[in-house]
Amino acid sequence: MEKHTFHVSIIGGGIGGLTAASALQRQGIEVTVFERNPELREIGAGLTLWANGVQVLQQLGLTDALTAVSARLTHFECWSWRGKRLGSMRLDTIERRVGAPSLGIHRADLLRLLADAVDRGSIHLHAHCVGFRSEQGTIIAHFADGHELQTDLLVGADGLYSVIREQLLGKQPPRYSGYTCWRGVALFEEQHVSPGISSETWGRGRRFGMLPIGNGRVFWYATLNCPAGEQDRVGERKARLSRLFGGWRHPIGRLIETTDEEAILRNDLFDRRPVRHWGRGRVTLLGDAAHPPTPNLGQGACQALEDALVLAGCLADRREPVAALRAYEARRIRRSAAIIEQSALFGKIGQWEQPLLCSLRDGLTPLAFATFLPRLFVANVSIPS
Repeated sequence: MEKHTFHVSIIGGGIGGLTAASALQRQGIEVTVFERNPELREIGAGLTLWANGVQVLQQLGLTDALTAVSARLTHFECWSWRGKRLGSMRLDTIERRVGAPSLGIHRADLLRLLADAVDRGSIHLHAHCVGFRSEQGTIIAHFADGHELQTDLLVGADGLYSVIREQLLGKQPPRYSGYTCWRGVALFEEQHVSPGISSETWGRGRRFGMLPIGNGRVFWYATLNCPAGEQDRVGERKARLSRLFGGWRHPIGRLIETTDEEAILRNDLFDRRPVRHWGRGRVTLLGDAAHPPTPNLGQGACQALEDALVLAGCLADRREPVAALRAYEARRIRRSAAIIEQSALFGKIGQWEQPLLCSLRDGLTPLAFATFLPRLFVANVSIPS
């Protein structure tokens, strides 16, 4: 393998940062990951790895390890809260087109898998980057403890509130979706949570989703229209969810009951408006630092995985690394922008409250599942060349 003469520093040891490190190392590129926390950890519960994300992991040689910690998904379904199935989409069409299945997985399991694919000597924990400066053809990264590091290229993979993005693009607040989200994982082996089925159930101003994530676990999420920053009272999160979703189709109530109160997470959902450029000079962005979508299409992690593969490919193919960064951005910006806006629209429709609009939405959902949604999802899970 050809050895490259430049060094890449990645700020952020989450899914995107670790995938980028693995992909770069496989190309013979020296890389170091800086994670601000004292341990590698992923906030959240479960996620959907659509075929495009799985395809990236296959190319990194992680197929067997991935299969052991995930659940294969065969259908995506939409239901009304009363228990009427509104639509069903088979996922085998996507699998045949892309050459990879869609999977449900716990975020922590995915992070461990990715960490194992990176040389541990290249991961630095408790390293809080607070900014950078350009100096004589290199980048100097600044850390909270006063330490400075010289590197050839800097990649900001530090999430929604990226300090690297703020320095590149200015301080701008993310865009609040208008709804909050609770997440949980339950040990739940019951016939009503069908193997292979990812589903979302719609009410008025609220939704409930569930999917298997392997080893008898079910990941679930619940959304509610509300002002940003609203909090649950201590010890009453589970009870509130039971009130909000009481009477909804089985097994929603049982899933909530089975989940430990302390294990239920709550986060307001944000995205950022698409921008025309991510980087400057020897610095670029990756994943949520560049293009955070709402999770409505399940593409947040998948787009970070795509970023990592494309970035490594561009740096391996071009002698001039700065030009490679701009080529990477050019290949990714249009696609990621479309997913941000499509995801926001999908979520907005799912969160409708007005009875007439909800009735119209539910009535048209079977047609959407037969026509529009399959094309949308196939487009979103096919990695552009």
